[in-house]
Amino acid sequence: MGIVAIREVLESRYGDPDMSKPIRTAAVIGTTSWGTVLAVQLARNGVPVALVARTSEEASVLEHDREHRLRLPGVVFPDSLQVTTAFEAVADADLVCFVVPSITFQENLEAVDSVIDPDSILLSATKGIDIATGQRMSELLEAAFPNNSTAVLSGPNLSREVASGLPTTTVVASVRSVEALRDAFHSSVFRVYTSHDVIGVELGGALKNVAAIAGGIVDYFEFGQNAKAAVLTRGLAEMTRLAVAAGADPLTLQGLAGMGDLVATAYSSYSRNRRLGELLASGSTLEASVDTIGETVEGTHTVPAALRLAGSLSVEMPLTASLEAIMRQKMLPTDAIETLMAREPTSEFR
Repeated sequence: MGIVAIREVLESRYGDPDMSKPIRTAAVIGTTSWGTVLAVQLARNGVPVALVARTSEEASVLEHDREHRLRLPGVVFPDSLQVTTAFEAVADADLVCFVVPSITFQENLEAVDSVIDPDSILLSATKGIDIATGQRMSELLEAAFPNNSTAVLSGPNLSREVASGLPTTTVVASVRSVEALRDAFHSSVFRVYTSHDVIGVELGGALKNVAAIAGGIVDYFEFGQNAKAAVLTRGLAEMTRLAVAAGADPLTLQGLAGMGDLVATAYSSYSRNRRLGELLASGSTLEASVDTIGETVEGTHTVPAALRLAGSLSVEMPLTASLEAIMRQKMLPTDAIETLMAREPTSEFR
């Protein structure tokens, strides 16, 4: 069944009242760089926002400073953004955004299980795959809150650039109408496109982290732009194969949530996944590399999760498999590159 057909079935069965109403209030769970930026973006657009922190100490510091000095120094919180630890703050929110690491996503869903209003729209902006099950974040949302409307947000969105007001684009996807969500986030410097391909948008955002790690390895060894272009293009081919096997539209992977996000992540000096690739190539262990970066690096979880999903769908992912071997110290980066280059020549689009 196609994406449009799925949407029509859902809307005919459940109606579409929740997704058409303007977003008047919002809550963002997660004081990650991206979670903080999205809360700031909503507040800048005039939507009152509760930013939900993990501890009272963290909330107190953020509320006192009126900025996230650790992650986003200099980005002042609008007056309509309030920091809290009370999960009850989500109870009155028209929109609840989950922007936490994939490894803690399920834990955060359980924390708000008793306070989520069935009329609230639930949005995942986490670019990852559940390492335990191979499920997408929206699948976890739907399983936990089957009566709520759900959506995802993904694209080439480097937190510091968005926070600085630099021109940015993103994609909001849901099987239902997404105009209200688009309007809540959209501004003159944050252009929001819409999609009904939840699977493609979500997997594009998660899987590009894998190819970006490979791009960082190429950068470290100074193999040149030809090599990096090849690695990223073949990475995109793997992303597309897996996403299509999972039910996505291949065109989505050529758009902002696929190729666009991959380019930003693989080339930016802000990219944690690209930096991880550089550190692994230098001989650093995975644990030491993540400690050096000092923040969650989603690609570390996405690599094994993607391989688990690929195995269940019988999809070949040689680049991803090589990265897992490097991360587990079963193969040197140079040996992995040699192995990939020695693969049997074949048609590009088989």
